[in-house]
Formats: sequence, structure tokens, C-alpha cells
Amino acid sequence: MNMPNPGKPFMITDDFVINKIYLIRGQKIMLDRDLAELYGVETRTLNQAVRRNIDRFPEDFMFQLTSKEFENLISQFVTSSWGGPRKLPFAFTEQGVAMLSSVLTS
Repeated sequence: MNMPNPGKPFMITDDFVINKIYLIRGQKIMLDRDLAELYGVETRTLNQAVRRNIDRFPEDFMFQLTSKEFENLISQFVTSSWGGPRKLPFAFTEQGVAMLSSVLTS
């Protein structure tokens, strides 16, 4: 799915969200790139907002995937559209997603 155009309505379906939830380290998480898509911002913009408010994201809210975790995640997909990330993605737990919403809207 392509990133929605800012300012244009974007229908978020249950299936879309469910397909973006992964189980890593025994926790249900969403990746920074998927959350950026949901919020209609670039991944780097989302990560900049997180870095500016890093004290609001303890380890049980957010963590960075290891190389092995990321390789395992990619291997679950038949076709990869990841395009070779420059940095390992951040994973956000349910509490982290809620905090991210607060950070991005402030």
C-alpha cells in the first residue's frame, strides 16, 4: 500500500492494521514505517519526533530491532518491498503507539 497523500482522506481498515502487527520478543508490535504510513508522515519524520521526545519512550514502549529479528521478519514475506533499510526499524508496543499518537499530534 502506498503512503496516503497528506490532507486526503485515508480509510484505515481492521485488516490493514491487523496485517501490520507482528509478534517480536513476545510482544505485539508495529514498525515505525507502518505507523508512519498510518499517520500520513514519512518514517524519518516519525523517528525525529520520537528522538525529540525519547524520554517518553522507555524500552517497554519502543525498541530497535536487531539485524537477526529484522532478517526473520523479512523472510516471512514472499515478496519484499523493504528496499534495504539504512537503519534497523523501531518497534512500538501498544503503549508506544499511544504515546506516539500524543507526540505526533502535539
